[in-house]
Amino acid sequence: MSKKIVLLLFALVLAIGSYLFEQSSPQVQTSSPEADYMLEFPSSKYPQTAEHIRSAITKGHSAVCTIDRKGAEDNREKSLRGVPTKPRYDRDEWPMAMCREGGSGADIAYISPSDNRGAGSWIANQVEEFPDGTRVKIVVK
Repeated sequence: MSKKIVLLLFALVLAIGSYLFEQSSPQVQTSSPEADYMLEFPSSKYPQTAEHIRSAITKGHSAVCTIDRKGAEDNREKSLRGVPTKPRYDRDEWPMAMCREGGSGADIAYISPSDNRGAGSWIANQVEEFPDGTRVKIVVK
């Protein structure tokens, strides 16, 4: 077999493995008293958001998000009140607005819109089947 074919087959195996890894479920049901599920947040995909989550948790904010979609708009208004916008940046909140723990006193960081919105969409997709009241511990990986 020529070197080119071997390299092509190797690249194909890596691509398939990477695809399958990406398809694996990052959320795991737990028997922990603090959370119903654990969600592994991918720092390699959303590094700015990951750093903000780590920083906010280190400052004492909760790693657990109790899903409260109905309260998200009110929480976002409370958490961003008095925090000015900046051109070319989003204001990222931790805990997120969709969490009962969010709202007044949330940690706010300025991050790129693509990182912030991509991360928000990723998390929303991971928890879309969970009803309000589900407790999800976010673990940055």
